[in-house]
Amino acid sequence: MKRMTVALAIGALLVGGAATASATPAAPKVPDAIQVPAGNRPLVTYAAEGVQIYGCTAGAWTLVQPAAVLSRHGHPVALHSKGPVWTSTVDGSTVGAAAVATSPRTGAIPEVLLKASLNSGDGIFGKVTYVQRLHTRGGVAPAGTCTAGAQTAVRYSTDYAFWVAG
Repeated sequence: MKRMTVALAIGALLVGGAATASATPAAPKVPDAIQVPAGNRPLVTYAAEGVQIYGCTAGAWTLVQPAAVLSRHGHPVALHSKGPVWTSTVDGSTVGAAAVATSPRTGAIPEVLLKASLNSGDGIFGKVTYVQRLHTRGGVAPAGTCTAGAQTAVRYSTDYAFWVAG
């Protein structure tokens, strides 16, 4: 697990370090715990590369926020940030969501099912009902204790699947 400073991690994302990911990777079986409810259909899946930023609170690492770039065929199309929120860099639409279920992954942050709680704009994210974080790799908080006020960024990659009613 490679750790880097928050500034370096965000800088790498902004200069295109994540732009090599492709959209709609092969889809292994999704765990039952994070299946999207009936009445929803898949809209789009984007590959994402980024960091999970952790801060030291009371001697333990806790998640501060994610920072990731979502890509389609190697071209950035959206940003993922604290909230969690996804914002299209193509059309400005946004979806915010809250976790409703998780599924653990060995050596990686868990896979998650999130239900939309905020939509804005008429673009790609304007009508999203659910988001799945799938096929996670990396992003796990460092082990052991830490010094109050310290921050670290841990690289992760995942696929974000967006769903709409219908």
